[in-house]
Amino acid sequence: MIKNDKQYEFTQHLAERFEKSIAAMDRDEERKKNDPDGWELLRSASQCHLDKLRSEIAEYEMLISHDSHRPIVLELEELYYLPQILIKARIAAKLSEKELAALTGLTEEQIKSYEHNDYENASYVHVGFVMDALDIKIQKCQFLIPLDTLRRKPFNKEDFLSSSRKNKQ
Repeated sequence: MIKNDKQYEFTQHLAERFEKSIAAMDRDEERKKNDPDGWELLRSASQCHLDKLRSEIAEYEMLISHDSHRPIVLELEELYYLPQILIKARIAAKLSEKELAALTGLTEEQIKSYEHNDYENASYVHVGFVMDALDIKIQKCQFLIPLDTLRRKPFNKEDFLSSSRKNKQ
């Protein structure tokens, strides 16, 4: 996820490099002929990276160009992605980290640290301050608790991330 203008510029630069690399691959008739599988694998991987970069660029451009006088609806598939909602809301509101800090009573350094670490180091109370400052409203929220499959062993961050990925597939 692109979080600021510096990352936006860098991502654009990377996308341009991938575009040039793919164009060079497309012109390499000898490699296509001598190693078609290797060529296709490299070409597909590069295109996949380029598509991801373009998607991130488009999302950031949508956020920065959004009319800040109209609400923006950001959907959350899993609670794990709440930090991205907070960052996207700040960007769409056209607030800097410094301005958000002033609205929350936190320091600019705290906001920058929270965003850099996807709010992993933020307390629940500080997340609440950010949500309040951004005037984030949750319209509908349901929690499903399948008690018959409740885990009875310790659970760590890696377990959480891997179960989130499995549920997406």
